[in-house]
Amino acid sequence: MARLDAVMAIESAAYAVPWTRGNFVDSLASGYLAQCLLDECGTLLAYSVAMQGPGEMHLLNLTVAPQHQGRGYARHMLDALVAACRLGGSTHLWLEVREGNARARSLYRRYGMVEAGRRRAYYPATLDGRMPKSEDAVVMSLSLQEAPP
Repeated sequence: MARLDAVMAIESAAYAVPWTRGNFVDSLASGYLAQCLLDECGTLLAYSVAMQGPGEMHLLNLTVAPQHQGRGYARHMLDALVAACRLGGSTHLWLEVREGNARARSLYRRYGMVEAGRRRAYYPATLDGRMPKSEDAVVMSLSLQEAPP
């Protein structure tokens, strides 16, 4: 909770349709795994939120501050999440990613994730017109029973 203001600032800068403060508060109250990556000065660089399920983990949000993207921080966050998954006995990691988010999809593929399906019209359009319509989500998974990426 202490870093929620910094998380909200990054969330708003990174997404046309950001999570609300309530989404983060509810996730923390529900006991979801929340991780932050800080630099040596304590500045928030990235964060993730994941939900544990029976034998699996579902990554709900992984965001790197826009000004810090392209420096390997997302991979670092994935490494930390996979370590937590393995420690907790999860056999699979799941996520949804916007179909149009080529950069994230490429990262996840390089990490070893595979496309497992689609959720039609999963992501909403914005009210300000920056996105013309809803967008499909690509469902991706990573088997954690294999060697680490």
